[in-house]
Amino acid sequence: MSNKNIVIDRGNSSIKVGVFEHTALMGIYEFIKPKELIDFVAAQNPGSILLSSVVKKSKKLTGKLKEYAKVIRLNHKTRLPFVNDYETPETLGPDRIAAVAGVYYEFKGENCLVIDAGTCVTYDFINSSGHYLGGAISPGLKMRAKALNIFTSKLPYVEVNEHADVLGTTTNSCIESGVVNGLVMEIEGMIAYYRRTFGEIKVVICGGDSNFFESKLKGHIFAVANLVLSGLNRILLYNIETIEDFN
Repeated sequence: MSNKNIVIDRGNSSIKVGVFEHTALMGIYEFIKPKELIDFVAAQNPGSILLSSVVKKSKKLTGKLKEYAKVIRLNHKTRLPFVNDYETPETLGPDRIAAVAGVYYEFKGENCLVIDAGTCVTYDFINSSGHYLGGAISPGLKMRAKALNIFTSKLPYVEVNEHADVLGTTTNSCIESGVVNGLVMEIEGMIAYYRRTFGEIKVVICGGDSNFFESKLKGHIFAVANLVLSGLNRILLYNIETIEDFN
């Protein structure tokens, strides 16, 4: 069997793929159409594949992938390397599961808060005993800016500026301040809450807007590149010994 594994993060608009040899990330690829993904996988000759998808109709894709390797479809029944104490595990997004798996291995034995800053901002907490407790979901930068435009009759849509002043002096700069600085203060408030409640914690930020926020946040923050893909790979490796149960 090939020692090359593939993890697939299928979103609503694109498909992100990580190719690993054990824990080493060998390459990242992005596709728009499932057919492009299938052709890529066929050429890679992987040993195992893990598919994480927010698209409900992925059975056909799963079937095609099984022609080339053993496949795990990540869901609430998938074996995880940590204890999932979420009250509704069937509603927990696979990207959140993957991010938690990533920090669990990156900072094993420590309290960790992972903040994924993308379309939404998600907060997920795993304690030093390896129990995932939950977190929060909040609108991201663009969603906040669009909401102000969509749900009011006069406010414009404003492309947010990284250097937005707290004190806005025009309507556009006030929107920028509310969107950017409001979210920064929310994140700082969340971090402060977890530190008050749990003591020493590692704070990890990832996602498309992570670079935007990293320099703005106070305190010791870790930016971990490709955390979701790495977490998916860790889940795959954890399951490989019993992978036949999933096919």
